[in-house]
This record gives sequence, C-alpha cells and structure tokens, in this order.
Amino acid sequence: MKITLIKGDITKIKVDVVVNAANSSLLGGGGVDGAIHRAGGPMILHECQDIRNRQGKCKTGEAVITTAGNLPAKKVIHTVGPVYNDGNRLEKEKQLLADCYSNSLKLAEANDLKTIAFPNISTGIYRFPKSIAADIEIESVLNYKSETIEEVIFVCFDDENYQLYKEKLK
Repeated sequence: MKITLIKGDITKIKVDVVVNAANSSLLGGGGVDGAIHRAGGPMILHECQDIRNRQGKCKTGEAVITTAGNLPAKKVIHTVGPVYNDGNRLEKEKQLLADCYSNSLKLAEANDLKTIAFPNISTGIYRFPKSIAADIEIESVLNYKSETIEEVIFVCFDDENYQLYKEKLK
C-alpha cells in the first residue's frame, strides 16, 4: 500500500473515496465536514439523512459511506472523531481516533475502493493535539493489512499538520 502526503484541499482530490471528519449528526458542520458537504452538494446530505433515519447518529470512531456528489471522488466515508478533553480520557480518545482510521479503511475495502484520502481528523475544532493525532493516523494506516487498497493519501490543509506528517513519514 503506497502512502502519499499532500498539502491541499481534500475536496479537490481525485480518488475512489475521501474521508470526511464528520460530526455525529452527519448533517454537515464546519471545517472539513462543511467543505465536503458544500463542494459535494445536496446528494451527500440526502444520503446522510437516510443513514440517520435508519440508524440514528453516527457514534465516535464509527464510519458510514455515501455518494460523493459533485466531488471528484467516487464515494465519501464519514467518520466521527473524538473531541479532545484536555487529556482526561486520553487513552480512550486515542483508541477512538484510531478506530476512525481502521473503520474507514475496512469500509473502503468492503466497497472495493482502492485509493483513499484522509484529512487530519479531530485536529480542528475538536482540538486533538496534532502531533499525537498524526502518530495515531500514521500508525493506524501502516498497521492496517489490506490486499485491495493501493494508496492512502494524507491530505493536510494547514502548514503545521503538513510539516508534522512530513517529518513523521521520513
């Protein structure tokens, strides 16, 4: 499995599937979530509403899949990252963040999607420390054994995350 690092906008990446750092409502929000919903258009929201009507909110660490609407990707995997709580529950939060990546990879594999782009889940408004989150993301991807996923792309929107990933991937 090839690993690529890009600094840019995940809504512009042409892959089989982009991962959305969603909130539990699945109805769009700020950051990556809002950008994906805006760029992808109403089809994504409608499918998210259907999922919510069937199963309720998406739990932290879990993942669901929808169309990509107007995005250049084929699909969007929505996963809910943990909110960082000043380290009071750090081990649980770290596991939930790792679950976001492993469950997204499993869902991509189950849907025969070969290229996947990840944002930096939970490092924005959810305040997860960027360095710890980068370690978890990289470790989760490197430890995931896949026969079908060909490429994982880490898409960093900001310079700080990009530099962290660049150093850690050396």
